[in-house]
Amino acid sequence: MEDEGRVSEPDKRRLRREFLSVRNRLTDDDVRETGRALAERALGLPELAHARTVAAYVSVGSEPGTAALLDALRARGVRVLLPALLPDNDLDWGEYAGPGSLAQIRHSGKMALFEPAGARLGPDAVTAADVVLLPGLAVDARGMRLGRGGGSYDRVLARLERAGVRPRLVVLLYDTEVVAHVPAEAHDKPVHAVVTPSGVHRFPGA
Repeated sequence: MEDEGRVSEPDKRRLRREFLSVRNRLTDDDVRETGRALAERALGLPELAHARTVAAYVSVGSEPGTAALLDALRARGVRVLLPALLPDNDLDWGEYAGPGSLAQIRHSGKMALFEPAGARLGPDAVTAADVVLLPGLAVDARGMRLGRGGGSYDRVLARLERAGVRPRLVVLLYDTEVVAHVPAEAHDKPVHAVVTPSGVHRFPGA
């Protein structure tokens, strides 16, 4: 096994390209159908059943769809927080109040993102979440997550640790993105669960 303290960044970039290449071959219908299946699976999680506040995100492009899940959580009376990207790649947060509460924002050098159009609550708002839904490209058998490499969610996880809070960490993926191993560094922490269209994977070591 690779020394986790000395992760090869080219290896991470190669893996990201491979996973994104597979995603980019999906049709819009594939993404919508997956989003509905993910919402059904995720809504059955005990963590979400008891959550009062969930920090989530709006999927874009070929990411596993989150729209159905966001609306279902809001219909349950859950307070849903959504991220807004800051210039330094950190995340601010705002409340989701339905599809009409989103604005499409194009950040320099990045794809257009859907962000909350209302008041900003500050980066520390995420510390109130009972569950944090994390985007990712893959998760391995240990629960280690491979992100896109921007570092935004590394900052979120560090902020949660500094605040001494331990929300449940859940990743939404396609079935083929739960793999045997992804590169991880010594400071990386495993997630608690992965939801895919076919089921839920849990990681007791998280």
